[in-house]
Amino acid sequence: MPATGRNYVIAGAGISGLTLALALAKFGATVVVLERAGSVQEFGAGLQISPNARRVLDRLGLGEALGRISLEPEALDVYPHGRQAPLISLELGAIMRERFGAPYAVMHRADLADALYKATRRFANIDIMFGVRGWDVESHARGVTVAIDEGNGQSRTTRALAFLGADGVHSQTRQQVLDGPAPVFGGRIAWRTLVPFDTVSGHIATDRVSVFFGSGHHLVCYPLPHRRQVNLALFVPGRSADKLQTLPTIRIGAGPAAVLMAAAADSWTPWPLNTVTTPVWHRGNIGLLGDAAHAMVPFQAQGAAMGIEDAAVLAPLLVKNEAAEPALARYARIRQPRVARVAALSASNGRIFHMVWPLSQARDTVMRLQGPRAHLDRLGWIYGHDVDQRPALS
Repeated sequence: MPATGRNYVIAGAGISGLTLALALAKFGATVVVLERAGSVQEFGAGLQISPNARRVLDRLGLGEALGRISLEPEALDVYPHGRQAPLISLELGAIMRERFGAPYAVMHRADLADALYKATRRFANIDIMFGVRGWDVESHARGVTVAIDEGNGQSRTTRALAFLGADGVHSQTRQQVLDGPAPVFGGRIAWRTLVPFDTVSGHIATDRVSVFFGSGHHLVCYPLPHRRQVNLALFVPGRSADKLQTLPTIRIGAGPAAVLMAAAADSWTPWPLNTVTTPVWHRGNIGLLGDAAHAMVPFQAQGAAMGIEDAAVLAPLLVKNEAAEPALARYARIRQPRVARVAALSASNGRIFHMVWPLSQARDTVMRLQGPRAHLDRLGWIYGHDVDQRPALS
């Protein structure tokens, strides 16, 4: 049903927030997005978008734009510690389209955010306010009232049917409005950087993702041809989420991993891995999505994908219900079991990736024996999921 006359406020112009804004606007709703930064900003570097999320973005009209800024890797090469060649290459590429109906792609996080932002500019019913100093929201029977402190020092108040917090792992909506928990630091740091494509192109396959397992750490690498760069993400233990300055010394060994580390030199930027687990995703006409509701460790590369799925589920529920509260309640019932299952798998992967000998030897043997397509069956429940074909819930 068209949602002309319905209006919503979203906190956060990240991937989840912009996806939700687009999804609501396509139904005819009016959307205001509040963002504290002065422009669209996505920290980090590389991002993997699997078929379950890509089909959502394609349906929002982003397929062509994403095709220009992404790479569909042919495979995922797995290197146990010290190996010069992959133990196994897990097939991606064309078989992902064939099996799941959408591509598996890698891209720069900022490029996806920019593509989403440009798509929102085509809708007169989306207003993005940058540089917002702060806001307060109150829920009442017919919606919400939002008081906004704008970047120019002025204030304004607006009313809407619902307020949606897509404001990230440190979400004000979750912690201050819904009295939810603070994020939890899990004792791991992601050190990330980008290196020039030409410095490593002779040492790794430039049409695929490479993963290097170590004792207590692992390194993920994939090319970003659109930028002529290669994304590196090194995951290591860390005692503190604060005062991070230099990459700790780790045992990499020889081979391609050593070349990548040398190319990166001291260009690494640390990112503490915080997680969020909260049973309360909504109260009244105020709800959460994305990392604000369920930040997870990135060891299944599904953090952004889960936020994109959230938006695709939430938008039609909001516009098809007269009141926001029952829509938010149904959204939480639909999404919470799936997100919890993905988060649990991500956490389990982190333990498997960082196994020490002799457990690592058993892990490698199992991977080799399973073959290059076992992951397609094992992860089919993630990649094959279509938010528009979910089972009905009361």
